[in-house]
Amino acid sequence: MAAASPTTGRDALRSTIYNAVRSNETRFAVWNESDLDKAIWTIPGERMKARETHVVPLSPPAVALLRKRWDERTSDDGLVFSADGEKPISDMTMTKLLRNDGITGATVHGFRSSVTAWAAEKTDFPKEVADKALAHKLSNQVEAAYRRTDFFDKRRDLMARWAEFLDAGKAIASIDTAEAAGEPIPVRAAA
Repeated sequence: MAAASPTTGRDALRSTIYNAVRSNETRFAVWNESDLDKAIWTIPGERMKARETHVVPLSPPAVALLRKRWDERTSDDGLVFSADGEKPISDMTMTKLLRNDGITGATVHGFRSSVTAWAAEKTDFPKEVADKALAHKLSNQVEAAYRRTDFFDKRRDLMARWAEFLDAGKAIASIDTAEAAGEPIPVRAAA
C-alpha cells in the first residue's frame, strides 16, 4: 500500500492503523475533534465502544496525514475521511483496500491486536499503556478505581514508536481467520 496512490479510503486506513483506533472512529471523525498543533485527536464518548471520551496522541506521520487531508477538505467541520465532508466512507472500504493489495486473512481491526503484540514483544512499554492507547477498559473494578492516570505522555511515545515501526516497513497484522490459525503475516507498511 505504501506505493499505491493516496485516496480517501487509503488515508482512512493509514490513520486507523497509525492511531490504533476502530474503523468507525476513523470513518466518523470530524475536523473539530483534532488539534493538529497539539497533535491530539479527542474522540467523543458517544462514538467510543466504552462510551468514554478517548484522547489520542497523534504521531508526526498521523499529523502529516491529517494536514494533507485538511488542505483537501470541503468544510472546516465536516467528516475528515469523506469526499464531500458529509457522507462517510463505507464500512467495507478499508477492508477492500487490504484485499485489493493482496492482503488476505487480515482485518483492519487486527492491526489493533498487532499494536498490543508489537508493544509487548518489541518495546518496554507496560501493558497498561498499550491497553490505554487502545481505549480498553480495566475489567478489575478495584484496579480501575485506583488507576487515575491516562498515561498520556507514555502513550504519545508509544504511538510515535508505532508509527516509526510502520514506516520502517516491518508491520505485521494479526490474522483473524480460523484457517490461518492465528499465524501473523507480514504486510507492507500502511504509510
